[in-house]
Amino acid sequence: MSNTQSQTVLPAVTGHWWALALRGVIAILFGLAAFLRPGIALEALILLFGAYALVDGVFAIVGTFGRARGDTPRWLLLVEGGAGVLAGLIALIFPGITAVALLYLVAAWAIVTGVSEVAMAIRLREEIQGEWALIIGGAVSVIFGLILAVLPWVGILSLVWLVGLYAVAFGILMVITALQVRGKQGSEASRSSRVN
Repeated sequence: MSNTQSQTVLPAVTGHWWALALRGVIAILFGLAAFLRPGIALEALILLFGAYALVDGVFAIVGTFGRARGDTPRWLLLVEGGAGVLAGLIALIFPGITAVALLYLVAAWAIVTGVSEVAMAIRLREEIQGEWALIIGGAVSVIFGLILAVLPWVGILSLVWLVGLYAVAFGILMVITALQVRGKQGSEASRSSRVN
């Protein structure tokens, strides 16, 4: 590996490690809220999902402004962030949508997010260790989205628990990925200071 390559900053698709960690923490908190208040009304769930998806999407988009070199596909993070922002805005602007519409909205968002996460993990497999967490998180998102799309008749309580379980699992995997990115950035900084 050349000296130039060893000094390469992680691709922008990872964003700043703290943004990934914050996304994970927000997902965990969202999931815990769903577990602790399973009887919440549909409109409250829609607003909670809308706020989460909007914040998650914004942080995904912020990740595209990280420093990067080469042919880093920033569009992957833009697609994920755009899907989150769009899903969040729809849920916040139209909170009176039906349970079935909510199911399909959450399903579409989860599938787009999952595919994007898996694609990013594949691109990052040589940049970080532990890309498996991002791959598993993406796969969980896709599976979650497909279950919702195939089983739209699940009750709202089932949806709340399913969303809560998904959000906690995805959040934990995002935090693990953030810690891996932070460790990689720290080792690259220490190698760079030893070279200089």
